[in-house]
Amino acid sequence: MNVGMLWLDTDVKRPLDEKVLRAVEYYEQKYGRSPDLCLVNPAMLAQKKEVGRTEVRPLRTVLPHHFWLGMKVS
Repeated sequence: MNVGMLWLDTDVKRPLDEKVLRAVEYYEQKYGRSPDLCLVNPAMLAQKKEVGRTEVRPLRTVLPHHFWLGMKVS
């Protein structure tokens, strides 16, 4: 992913999946399409997983509590 939307969610009570789904919903409203990739700090997720139709991957350059959403590069 080269370009994406950065989302911040510092609510410690909300589970990761719910945070991702909220960010995906906002992305869809703003851009009119669904992201297929979400990058998060490894402290939030150790291994990649699917949340809905979005692949969530850890990346150490993403700040804690931030979600970088966008489209995979082919």
